[in-house]
Amino acid sequence: MKPSTISAEALFEVHREALRWQWIAGHGHPERHFDDKAVRDARSAADLVGYLNYVHPYRVQIVGRREVAYLDTCAPDDQERRISRIVTLEPPMIVVADGAPAPTRLVAMCDRAEIPLFETAESAGHVIDVVREYLAQLFAERTTRHGVFMDILGLGVLITGESGLGKSELGLELISRGHGLVADDAVDLYRVSQNALDGRCPDLLLNLLEVRGIGLLDIKAIFGETAVRRKMRLKLIVHLVRKETMERDFERLPYEPLYEEILDVPVRKVVIAVDAGRNLAVLVEAAVRNTVLQLRGIDTYQEFIKRHQAAMDDPQ
Repeated sequence: MKPSTISAEALFEVHREALRWQWIAGHGHPERHFDDKAVRDARSAADLVGYLNYVHPYRVQIVGRREVAYLDTCAPDDQERRISRIVTLEPPMIVVADGAPAPTRLVAMCDRAEIPLFETAESAGHVIDVVREYLAQLFAERTTRHGVFMDILGLGVLITGESGLGKSELGLELISRGHGLVADDAVDLYRVSQNALDGRCPDLLLNLLEVRGIGLLDIKAIFGETAVRRKMRLKLIVHLVRKETMERDFERLPYEPLYEEILDVPVRKVVIAVDAGRNLAVLVEAAVRNTVLQLRGIDTYQEFIKRHQAAMDDPQ
């Protein structure tokens, strides 16, 4: 289930080691969190984290060395007014970065307003990148799809199809050919940007592949660390169908690429018929290689159409 908010304390603990920050003010209100409406209205994590030089309400405010130097040069009354304006906009937390010392008035005002104030020696840009990436993942739209998610030739490929068609066996064959497993059976998909989906494995099924007649296989233990992936960007869906379904519902030579929408993001799709004697692993690899060419602007079908048209136009 998608979280609707996160507290200052939870965010602090998640990045305590990565950002090596310290909690220097606002200890009395650790449960302070993002405004629910701000999270709902945010189109990306960039709407939830920002520099101090352009203050938005309800954002994590990052104060770098330059901002601290500017506040220090202000007259006491002016400094009080500017810091008061920051506090009035109710940021869920404030981070003083670049190893700069937090101004005394800022510390005192955060204590009075019960706004958590963190301090870190890491650069402001790095803090923004880390927190934005984390919030983008935390608040991303998400769904779960049935299938096998693989890293094939560096491309994130989701193998789907009805039960009993051999998706997991195909996944095992691809792993034995040097490709990587992300998830089997249940794949958690996150919309991390307007046109990108990341796929992960639920913690319960991590590194596991279920093959009928054999049972659960620990792919990492059997094939090694290089046979599994933590996450991949979804680029292609390979949908397995029975031969009769292929002949009835799909064209033999589609004149344009197929797409399937997941969380309003169009994903390229190929359909492969399952039949006795067909080497599905080779067919999937070929489909992935062809997709890579299409992503680079090389469309074999369109090239064939041009050749065909040229042959028809040639009077000889």
